[in-house]
Amino acid sequence: MSTSKRPLRVAFIHPDLGIGGAERLVVDATVGLQKLGHSVDIYTSHHNPDHCFEETRDGTLSVHHVAPPFPRAIGGKFHILLAHLRQLHLISQLLREPKKYDVFFVDQLSTCIPLLRAFAGARVVFYCHFPDKLLASGAFVEGDIVFKRQRLVKRIYRLPMDWLEEVTTRQADIILANSKFTARVFKTYFPSIYHDPTIVYPGINMDTYEADYDHTDPNVQSVVSDRPTLISLNRFEGKKNIILALEAFAKYKAHKSHPSLRLVLAGGYDPRLEDNIRVLDKIQSIAKSLSLSFTITSPSPLPATTPAAPFITDPDVLILLNFTTAQRTALLRSPSTLALLYTPENEHFGIVPIEAMACGVPVLACDSGGPLESIVQSEPRTGWLRRPDPDVWAEALTEILSLTSSQRAGISETAKRRAKELFGMDAMAKGIEGALEEAAGMGEVSSDEVWGVWWKVLVMLFGFVLAFGYSAIGGSVRK
Repeated sequence: MSTSKRPLRVAFIHPDLGIGGAERLVVDATVGLQKLGHSVDIYTSHHNPDHCFEETRDGTLSVHHVAPPFPRAIGGKFHILLAHLRQLHLISQLLREPKKYDVFFVDQLSTCIPLLRAFAGARVVFYCHFPDKLLASGAFVEGDIVFKRQRLVKRIYRLPMDWLEEVTTRQADIILANSKFTARVFKTYFPSIYHDPTIVYPGINMDTYEADYDHTDPNVQSVVSDRPTLISLNRFEGKKNIILALEAFAKYKAHKSHPSLRLVLAGGYDPRLEDNIRVLDKIQSIAKSLSLSFTITSPSPLPATTPAAPFITDPDVLILLNFTTAQRTALLRSPSTLALLYTPENEHFGIVPIEAMACGVPVLACDSGGPLESIVQSEPRTGWLRRPDPDVWAEALTEILSLTSSQRAGISETAKRRAKELFGMDAMAKGIEGALEEAAGMGEVSSDEVWGVWWKVLVMLFGFVLAFGYSAIGGSVRK
């Protein structure tokens, strides 16, 4: 561990600086490190000012967007291969920069780690959200993996990708994990890596949720309501299982006298992604089948490819695409918001429940993955953990919506305190700072560390081959 507290020059490497939990972590970690006196730059292959967190476009953060020559996919396929190529292109541009960094922070994709150590000579801290080999193979559950049926070609294609992930991750000087759940999975499915990941929980900037916002902002006024409200904040991806919130909401309304209750489904929506388009289509189809009125809105112009939906002034379900920070804060802090529904199953950590807890909102989440570590359902509770079944969730909603004012106030106070103590940005920033200082304190990376002892053997063999060749050629010339 480095004993110096000198400011560090840090480069963050992140593939796509859009709107999501991983991106929120990068933004908050960077802001937190800057507050601690460090100089931080973010390098990314994608950054759209119309689809990003405000700190990445308002000058708060230094963002270097290096547009790659490679698409995200070809015909909806080859995502991981192209992700590797996009990152290699990004790193090739970064290494040309005259600016020298003390340490690199890499998350999500580990391909670049050996190159950074070899050619920049600096240490690397890798933040593991979840092994890609498991995300690609099937639906992971604690202690097992339910494999999807894959064609032989797909399995062969994945073999080198999975090998590359493990080998390059192993090169990191320090490995961090976003939860104990992820750390357990990491140790099980990366057997050749002997590092024990250090747990650094994703944190949030508490000031963002406590600061005031413009109540007269038309975007804010378009989403807040005096009606009792349930909210879901998730990207519009299939794995987020947003349909669970919609079906549980419909079942509760069908059996309880609560006609004014509404549901807000809000999250990042990217028209480039077929999965996002399919999920939005499915939400509308199911809402129609359940006789729920709905409308789609967005603070920015909706892409031409967005499925059309009738505009309804006060619908049962409000679908909010690419919300602003003010809209998110307004929804979480509104006295009308009664609960947050967090639908992903086996989520690696889950930053959204922390955001809700910071605002004192009770959380209903699936009883697996990261929420088991963040949400407390024993007294004093901060939320409810239930298996992902619409009927079970409807029963939980009955309990949540029946809370007295004093019970709700108690949950709110406990949730705020837990979020601040364990999951605040300060705690995360200090955890990451400690890892960066420890890595930087290791000094520059030597050739032995990069290539191992075999590089010396290869150099000697190469020298021997050259010498032998020279002698042979020289001898034949003399003859």
